Amino acid sequence: MEYTQAGRTAAVVLAAGRGKRMKSSVQKQFLELCGRPLITYALQQFEESGVDQVVLVTGKEDLDYCREHIVKEFGFHKVTAVVAGGKERYHSVYEGLKALAGQGISHVLIHDGARPLLTGRIIRDALEGARTYSACVIAVPVKDTIKIADEHLFAAETPRRDRLWQIQTPQAFSYPLIMGAYEKLFSREEYQTGVTDDAMVVETMTEVPVRLIPGDYRNIKVTTPEDMILAEAFLRAFQQAEKA
Repeated sequence: MEYTQAGRTAAVVLAAGRGKRMKSSVQKQFLELCGRPLITYALQQFEESGVDQVVLVTGKEDLDYCREHIVKEFGFHKVTAVVAGGKERYHSVYEGLKALAGQGISHVLIHDGARPLLTGRIIRDALEGARTYSACVIAVPVKDTIKIADEHLFAAETPRRDRLWQIQTPQAFSYPLIMGAYEKLFSREEYQTGVTDDAMVVETMTEVPVRLIPGDYRNIKVTTPEDMILAEAFLRAFQQAEKA
């Protein structure tokens, strides 16, 4: 199968997580960050990018809220569908991919909505990586030494730091490739054990290698209250740089 054909491009933005580690009654994707809901920052970047359309995946109970108070209120015209996600992240991704079926999509970017510091440069590089390699992930080299622990929490191994990368999103793929990989993933329940990201689905369900594309250390995932403080600081720095 040829995975690098030209065609329409799309993004699947995930906003279905419950965010238990945030310790807030408000889901993290809707928390206010510098005066607006966190999820709107990633959506704004895709709105201003070369991506043709966006599918927003959220919780079933939040569909109407997202349509009225996120998509409509902020004028995200590229969001063509708001769909309900599933129990695990990979369930939500699959729902987003299915919403793009039959629309002539050649390449798709999958992004965690809890990463508000996405940039146009990252989107362009991810899309170009998908066109060139069929499968790629945004990532940064790890800064710290990593230890692999044994079952008793003793250091068992120290992998070479120059080979370790911290994976971010977006992760970008040929749409036929990632859709086929997910269809295979859901064909047998045992395939779904331990799935943590989309690259892993491609790695285990296909023979296509996944390319690492340099990202940005500021492209953090907001998971804890401390992350909100950091994200706000980065965001204000971005805004000041734009005004300069």
